[in-house]
Amino acid sequence: MITQLPISTNTSDKRDVRTQFAALCYRVNKKGKHKILLVTSRRSGRWIIPKGWPMNGQTPAAAAVQEAWEEAGVRGTTTGQCLGLYSYQKRHRRAAPLPIVVMVYPLAVTEMEDDFPEQGQRERKWFSPKKAAGKVQEPELARILQEFCPAAL
Repeated sequence: MITQLPISTNTSDKRDVRTQFAALCYRVNKKGKHKILLVTSRRSGRWIIPKGWPMNGQTPAAAAVQEAWEEAGVRGTTTGQCLGLYSYQKRHRRAAPLPIVVMVYPLAVTEMEDDFPEQGQRERKWFSPKKAAGKVQEPELARILQEFCPAAL
């Protein structure tokens, strides 16, 4: 018996599960404690991590790094290792919600710029892992944020 997965490569069906790539942007202070950077979404203003669609010629981790620059104005380094997955429903004004699975990649922030592509469209703020987990709406993402340990990378 053949079992079909819910993810399809047929992009003509707009109800198929889609994939996005996200950056868990973090920094570690001199005492070894880390903070996580969240940004607001453009439409609803809820707290999220930078994320976006696959990019031609880019690995998933590289796409996440690019989104971190565009949405949060940060640059840094990543291991390229996926920390985990979370899902959400992307809402459209006149269409049914689109199911999204997001792959999360760590990004050790080394630079933070004031001038970046989406600077006037988003707020950004550093949080402790516990507070960051409490700010996001997706339970799976909250767990990833709360359990994230840079020393384990």
